[in-house]
Amino acid sequence: MSDPGAASTAPAATLPSALEEPTITVRRGYITAVVLANLGIMLAFYTPIQSLLPRLAEHVSPDGKETALAWITGAGAFASIIFNPLAGALSDRTTSRLGRRKPWVLYGALLGALGILALSIQSTVLGLAVVWGFCQATINGAYAGLTATIPDQVPVRQRGVVSGWVGLAQIVGIVLGVALVSFAITDLTPGLVLTAVLLVALVLPFVLRLRDIPLTPAERPPFELSAWLRGFWVSPRRYPDFAWAWITRFLMQLGNAMATLYLLFFLQDAVKYSEPEQGQTVLIALYAVGSLLTAVVAGRMSDRSGKRKVYVIVSTVVMALSAVILAFFPVFPAAMVAAFILGLGYGVYLAVDQALVTQVLPAAVDRGRDLGVINIANAAPQVLAPVIAAPIVTGSTGYTGLYLLTALVTLLSAVLVTRIRSVP
Repeated sequence: MSDPGAASTAPAATLPSALEEPTITVRRGYITAVVLANLGIMLAFYTPIQSLLPRLAEHVSPDGKETALAWITGAGAFASIIFNPLAGALSDRTTSRLGRRKPWVLYGALLGALGILALSIQSTVLGLAVVWGFCQATINGAYAGLTATIPDQVPVRQRGVVSGWVGLAQIVGIVLGVALVSFAITDLTPGLVLTAVLLVALVLPFVLRLRDIPLTPAERPPFELSAWLRGFWVSPRRYPDFAWAWITRFLMQLGNAMATLYLLFFLQDAVKYSEPEQGQTVLIALYAVGSLLTAVVAGRMSDRSGKRKVYVIVSTVVMALSAVILAFFPVFPAAMVAAFILGLGYGVYLAVDQALVTQVLPAAVDRGRDLGVINIANAAPQVLAPVIAAPIVTGSTGYTGLYLLTALVTLLSAVLVTRIRSVP
């Protein structure tokens, strides 16, 4: 594993070593540790969302499963909106001997695992919503610290390919988790236990092996509460490219959330697939294969060319196409094609858009906070998507209307990427 510290072009007296712009190439040890930690966190996020929470919602509210799931996932997404940027901002100021990020990753994962275990003893929608909110709060604390290590330690010339590997970990986390609880361990409680154990086990290599340069108390910026709270608002006027990156991420994730939230029920009620949980796993596997084919390759190509926006635009258009297929062809073979196409596009998007975002962050001292603000664009759609999707799915247009709206929202994201000026 390489030394992630790097010499900065700024004077040493004005920029602590923990805040220097990285220039030294990261090697396999760093990439492996970050990939495994992302794998564990994504597994903990999406195995419940895609499989376990729908089953729990149906168990506690069989006649109102769609609404119950909306409340549960909405509570979790609301917690994400609050705690991801909060944890990121606090990690920016953390002066632990372990470093700024590692304590948040470790303790967030441990508490999140306990929360996942607690889901198994809930018998009401309210109980599930509260506990899932706790899970999202703590796991997002871990994710905020983990995400910030990329601009902390990876030079710009490598961020596409590293983000590509991280994107693959995210996809594999979704597939692996859903496959394990759909085929290997199908009972709910053992599935929750397995999810919690894997979260902690996969985060440990990051905590044990990664060098996270500490920030000393003397190097920490002065704290003033009102100024610190105001810092969560990143002015679009002063930082327009950051604002456009946030908006485009929000729109793309809104489309993605609307499309995937009711995927299990889409297979069950619209496609009439006989084994919807296994069908969902097949679609996610095809989606993963598509992503595997494009994520690292696209990240590497983007690094070599120095271009980001064209890759983001093309990938977003491809994802919109998959939604159109689902809208007009609610049969399982078409869903398989759509899933594969979605994966092709999403693999490119995961790699290149994340690299783009790290290049529009306003200041090194606030990387964790600002990435947390960006991650609101990932979490807020989880709150908004059920509000938009539930009445459409239960209304006259049904899943056709839902997936057409998904395509339109996703295409709007592609259009607005062109407004980013500082990144080619």
